[in-house]
Amino acid sequence: MGGVSSGETFKFKVAFKPVSTISKTQHTVNYNGEDEVLEGKGRHDPCVLPRAPAIVDNMAAMAIMDLVQLNKAYV
Repeated sequence: MGGVSSGETFKFKVAFKPVSTISKTQHTVNYNGEDEVLEGKGRHDPCVLPRAPAIVDNMAAMAIMDLVQLNKAYV
């Protein structure tokens, strides 16, 4: 765990798979406040870029804590 003990910056690459369309029928409202039913058809991949930093930060923190706990188990 060199970066944790020395204070050096962690560097790693991240890749995301396309987010799949929710095919379940959903009830919603339109701009006029009228009830509508939303049904996903085909494959529409929304951009996860706005949420990506939070996802990466939290998954990295969980992976580091998992290694810390694993290390404590063998001491």
